Amino acid sequence: MQQPGKPWWKFPHVWLVIAGPALVVVAGLVTFWIAVHNPDPVVDEDYYRKGIEINKTLQNPEMSFAPALKSRNHSATPQEDQPSLKPE
Repeated sequence: MQQPGKPWWKFPHVWLVIAGPALVVVAGLVTFWIAVHNPDPVVDEDYYRKGIEINKTLQNPEMSFAPALKSRNHSATPQEDQPSLKPE
């Protein structure tokens, strides 16, 4: 006569199978909690108009970011490669 087997919860492989989906559910709940308590800012209702204004600013050479980029690139140039300000 066979003895009855162990209950299902006493087999370690069962817990490995259950642990994966359980961890995913817990991670989903934590992600939901983070999303509810730290919402992203709403996109501005005038985002299209502001984007058009930025494009116009970038196309206008007087209001462009070119001077800032030129200064940044100039400051990164080694001293011996910088042009001299004295007339030669």
